[in-house]
Amino acid sequence: MSSTADDNIKMEAPHIYVEQTLAIVKPDCIHKAEEIEDIILRSGFAVLKKRRVHLTPEQASDFYAEHYGKLFFPSLVAYMSSGPVVALVISRDRAISYWRELIGPTNTYKARQTHPDCLRSLYGTDDQRNALHGSDGFSSSQREIRFFFPDSIVEPIAVGQAAKDYLSKVVNPTLLKGLTAVCKQKPRDPLVWLADWLLENNPNKPSVKDLIVQEPE
Repeated sequence: MSSTADDNIKMEAPHIYVEQTLAIVKPDCIHKAEEIEDIILRSGFAVLKKRRVHLTPEQASDFYAEHYGKLFFPSLVAYMSSGPVVALVISRDRAISYWRELIGPTNTYKARQTHPDCLRSLYGTDDQRNALHGSDGFSSSQREIRFFFPDSIVEPIAVGQAAKDYLSKVVNPTLLKGLTAVCKQKPRDPLVWLADWLLENNPNKPSVKDLIVQEPE
């Protein structure tokens, strides 16, 4: 086979990010929470945070504020505040879309017809009591995670080629200098010595220049 210019072109690896999304086990399915969490783990997700809470009607209204004014809104609020729920922050690559695919269509009846193996088909009751919730996009996942876990930082984590590029650009140059210095010094505790060296030689370390100290009059 003759070689061409195209043979020398390297395909760039896709940037894959580990996303976070919010999963909720709703009141009608709370007795199956442990079973569902096991399915989540076996589906390749990591459970980063978990909280069991009983929402007040006001809290349920705030969470579903985007549906305010719709005919089903009052019954949705009543349902979501009727008993405890379990909120989980789960993570994996493409977590948002994968979790939505795993739980299936919103309407349980439709889920049983079109996606009989999805979680809403298996655990849901009707068109509203559908057992589970999943964020429908990145912005909504950020808002919903912070609703239940206010101190959370929701950012996608780079893996694969994206992670390699990041490390190569901002970490490896300084780390290589530190490792070279370790080899030269041969300290008794190289890890502690390297940690101190990195703190001292951090290129992003703030510096104070031309500090003027005013003497008291």
